[in-house]
Amino acid sequence: MFAVYAESFDPDNPLAGLVLGERPDPVAPDGWTTVEVKAASLNHHDVWSLRGVGLKQEQLPMILGCDAAGLDEDGNEVVVHAVISDPSWSGDETFDPKRSLLSERHQGAIAEKVIVPRRNVVPKPASMSFEEAACLPTAWLTAYRMLFTRGELKAGDTVLVQGAGGGVATALIILARAAGLRVLATSRDEGKRARALEIGAHEVFESGARLPLKVDAVMETVGRATWSHSVRALRPGGKIVISGTTSGPQLDDAELTRIFFLQLSVIGSTMGTRDELASLVSMLDATGARPLIDRAIPMTDAREGFEAMAGGDVFGKIVFTR
Repeated sequence: MFAVYAESFDPDNPLAGLVLGERPDPVAPDGWTTVEVKAASLNHHDVWSLRGVGLKQEQLPMILGCDAAGLDEDGNEVVVHAVISDPSWSGDETFDPKRSLLSERHQGAIAEKVIVPRRNVVPKPASMSFEEAACLPTAWLTAYRMLFTRGELKAGDTVLVQGAGGGVATALIILARAAGLRVLATSRDEGKRARALEIGAHEVFESGARLPLKVDAVMETVGRATWSHSVRALRPGGKIVISGTTSGPQLDDAELTRIFFLQLSVIGSTMGTRDELASLVSMLDATGARPLIDRAIPMTDAREGFEAMAGGDVFGKIVFTR
């Protein structure tokens, strides 16, 4: 089958190890199912894999990609949940210490076929295209859990989204607006600030700018570059929900005095559960909100999408189609 995979690692030139070519068809063990992939989406995780983060040499070649939508063995339209928990695990899969993602210990989804445990498929509603559905399992599920499970936000709350532009940030803006939150967003890029307004932000600001009000929560995926601003943007008792550190994890100032004095909460969030993915799909089906697709590219031209991701030339999700 055709697949997009990592053949080698290069921390400085990650695309050097990217191969588009043939791989053996996967064979589903008992309790697993084969999904014929109709669309798959790209994440920063895939570029980091090409740098050698989270993978070992002996695991190569590894098919990349966490996110896919397609047809299961019975012809049902499904969305693939990318978190693979231990068979003995019950409850929230994200807390399983033995969990992994597709493209880590198991071959990934940017291919003609992918195998996953049967419990890892969620019905895709007819109202949603395969391209839209393929955006959901990583970035959009991460955003959903940040806002509603870990952040416990509700209609009327005010949220700040740092670093508008990436897949998680655009998902946060669209989902928060659909749920009735007041949405503020920041970006260093004027064009991305304008796009953030178009997709649902009520107000946008340059990164680090003083805000006109204190917010109930900050959705943080940037890390070092925005951390101090995130802490200072919160009302007393507010919370930061963090799911990434794209600018680096090493802080110049953790703002610990402000955190304890204002009784702020710092909450980690990672991916999401199968049930949360099903709830996210239902929310989008009911509200009509949809993922923002930066571009859709034939899977055979996947290198173009990886180049855009590595260069930061993205607003929304990059999707590969078959």
